[in-house]
Amino acid sequence: MNALLTEWTGPFGLAPFGEIRDADFAPAFDVALREARAAVAAIAANPEAPTFENTIAALERADGLLNRVAGVFFNLAAADSNDAREALERELAPKLSAYSSEITSNKALFARIEALWQGRAGLSLGAEAARVLELYRRSFLRSGARLEGACSDRMAAIMARLAELGTQFGQNVLADERGWHMALAEEDLEGLPDFVVATARTAGRERGLNGPALTLNRSLIVPFLQFSPRRELRRQAYEAWVARGRNGNAADNRAIVAETLKLREERARLLGYASFADYKLEPEMARTPAAVRGLLERVWAPAKARAEADAAVLEARLRADGMTGPLEPWDWRYYSEQRRRAEHDLDEAALKPYLSLDRMLEAQFDCANRLFGLEFKALDLTLYHPDARAWEVRRAGRHVAVFIGDYFARGSKRSGAWCSTFREQHRLDGDVRPVVLNVCNFARGEPTLLSYDEARTLFHEFGHALHQMLSDVTYRMISGTSVARDFVELPSQLFEHWLEVPEVLETHARHWQTGEAMPQAMLQRLLAANTYDQGFATVEFLSSALVDLAFHEGPAPADPMAVEARVLEELGMPRAIGMRHATPHFQHVFAGDGYSSGYYSYMWSEVMDADAFAAFEEAGDPFDRATAERLERFILSAGGSQEADQAYVAFRGRMPGVEPLLKGRGLLEVAG
Repeated sequence: MNALLTEWTGPFGLAPFGEIRDADFAPAFDVALREARAAVAAIAANPEAPTFENTIAALERADGLLNRVAGVFFNLAAADSNDAREALERELAPKLSAYSSEITSNKALFARIEALWQGRAGLSLGAEAARVLELYRRSFLRSGARLEGACSDRMAAIMARLAELGTQFGQNVLADERGWHMALAEEDLEGLPDFVVATARTAGRERGLNGPALTLNRSLIVPFLQFSPRRELRRQAYEAWVARGRNGNAADNRAIVAETLKLREERARLLGYASFADYKLEPEMARTPAAVRGLLERVWAPAKARAEADAAVLEARLRADGMTGPLEPWDWRYYSEQRRRAEHDLDEAALKPYLSLDRMLEAQFDCANRLFGLEFKALDLTLYHPDARAWEVRRAGRHVAVFIGDYFARGSKRSGAWCSTFREQHRLDGDVRPVVLNVCNFARGEPTLLSYDEARTLFHEFGHALHQMLSDVTYRMISGTSVARDFVELPSQLFEHWLEVPEVLETHARHWQTGEAMPQAMLQRLLAANTYDQGFATVEFLSSALVDLAFHEGPAPADPMAVEARVLEELGMPRAIGMRHATPHFQHVFAGDGYSSGYYSYMWSEVMDADAFAAFEEAGDPFDRATAERLERFILSAGGSQEADQAYVAFRGRMPGVEPLLKGRGLLEVAG
């Protein structure tokens, strides 16, 4: 028996993870693809006149098994990979791309959709169904449904190759992360807080060493760069970190980047667009590359000015330490941490004991309860990895979702943090409730203690999870986070604001040993330092976003690394700050095209999230239920049922300007 193909009768209809074997996936995909192809062929060949039910609703149902199998496999491939799963992922990429191309190039199928679209005025569709019809037509057109002959064949070949390249890019980054470590001597632990030392010892044991080690896991390398007084070790660590994907080995991504950009340009031109950026941004809130560049450049000048002023202060500290040469990227975090301690009396090592993972989970659940009435009950289930844990989410006595959290870094997990689903919410055939997954890469500890930035990441991903859990639509096409890319970060970035609410920290930021609340003086210093080092954070983000845009605005560059260098030079990139994501490991943009031409989306959404939280402040209560109900009604539960700007205006009554973003980052006075 193949557990992926049987009926899942366990709790909440979850996948029977304990019964699934890697050998099950390939045959399950074969069966699922056959079923999906047969269903699509039957829709296209239906002799009856097209109706919404026999065409659009039928398409929503066509890939039910495929969606279920893929939901399990791709979550495991990202969070708990192994050689077998990586090999199958490479094999599946062109197969799934071919299936998608077959659908969108099916002329008979598109003719049915087009007939419905042209006759939509007489269909008496509700608003949600009308939106789904619009999105299906848009998706087919943007995938090349009107291309003929050789052009159609070429588009299918391009998409298959892009799928292969994106898969390989991500696997290469993971290979470089797995393949590097630096053994540390006991004297190399000088100056490191206990939590960094403990993490380094754990990393050494996991690598089979007799002593501590440094790895490229962000939860280890960033605090090492913050606290280690050994400049040469910081340099070696930083250079290894930024070299991922460009080490001249089998995992080097530079040729993949060049080919990807060339194929994306060809794809856009086949569809009649001047550039890939024009193509990609058309359905987003920004609409055009010019609008994106306008936002990014508006923020760049004040961010750079703040960063340069901060760099001068940090370089003076470096000189006071007797160091020669300019401030370097491997120096910034170390001297910034020293400055933060001196100017804000805020020591991250003293702060972390109050931010244990378990306490911060309680905090995010409490906020969700106070805002939306959600209740979380821990479940004892067999999941895909022992690190993962699950909760049932209920409201007013009714089941809402299953929420799974997987929080610890390990070699089988790709870096970063993300939210995904094993099952999406929809009501097409009964009330199907979602199974939502949050993944982070925190350093394991006893207990696991978070930095404030890591706690913010926890809240961020849970904001995405709320968008999935509170979804209340009929069709999977518009469920949950199926919204414009530059709108999808609004719920996640908005939820971060509740971590800054004093009463949340007063209640939940408690010492992991004593249970005592964070001292008021420390709490006030933490909140007062909220915009500390935002010049650095904004510059490293904006440089990545502007390089992404430059890659896709014009002709594909033969040498993408030369374009990266040119853009940074034209920006006057401060010497001591690196891009947040250098091109060869820029997974947002090249491990698939989800954020290609779209890394700006975080900042576009930030324009809205600052303004959205102001709605609660204007109501006089960060937990104002009337405001929370509007947020849920128009944004969190609505999915992609209307255009993103319409959804935001329905919630807020207007679109915001850039000032709330500048104020939130402490850059308003610099912008003048």
